[in-house]
Amino acid sequence: MTHRVKPSLYISVDVEADGPVPGPYSMLTFGAAVAGRQDGAEYEEHDPEKHTFHRELRPISEDFDPQALAVSGLDRERLAAEGCEPVRAMAKFGAWVEGLRETHGGAQPVMCGYPAPYDWMFLYRYQVWFTGSSPFGHSGCLDMTLYATKARLPLRAVSKGTMPRVLLSRRRHTHHALDDAIEQAELFSSLMAWPGR
Repeated sequence: MTHRVKPSLYISVDVEADGPVPGPYSMLTFGAAVAGRQDGAEYEEHDPEKHTFHRELRPISEDFDPQALAVSGLDRERLAAEGCEPVRAMAKFGAWVEGLRETHGGAQPVMCGYPAPYDWMFLYRYQVWFTGSSPFGHSGCLDMTLYATKARLPLRAVSKGTMPRVLLSRRRHTHHALDDAIEQAELFSSLMAWPGR
């Protein structure tokens, strides 16, 4: 009896937050873009501008790190007044991911990021905290430092500066969550197609 493995649907996610960890600090905005679908060894790149999601969120605490906040250039006072309630944003995001799963034949959603641990930490915490579950499960995350494996380099030796230019997106990294999710989706698709060294 053979076990049929479901395809993976890779969704690039970028998070901008006002501190190093979720809880004491807040995720202020996040963006997501579909990078592609993998069925067995076959990877199909998608146009990352076609299916996207973006929200700016109301902060969940008073604490923030001014340096972290400066990276995104976001205004906490504006977000406190106008940002989406996290519970509503995470419910909408979960429904968006589930909708993608349905339109892609039950493919399993996998969050990808560069680097993924920081973004995953905030995204997973917010999903579970505000909605009770994550559409990615408890471990559906792939870090784009998979470049280190394909390039046969130590993980700490890897940065975008060490990657061949052919892999990098031509888009600028702007620290706008949706812009960066789209840029990272293009990088991910390049990495999936790259044979390595």
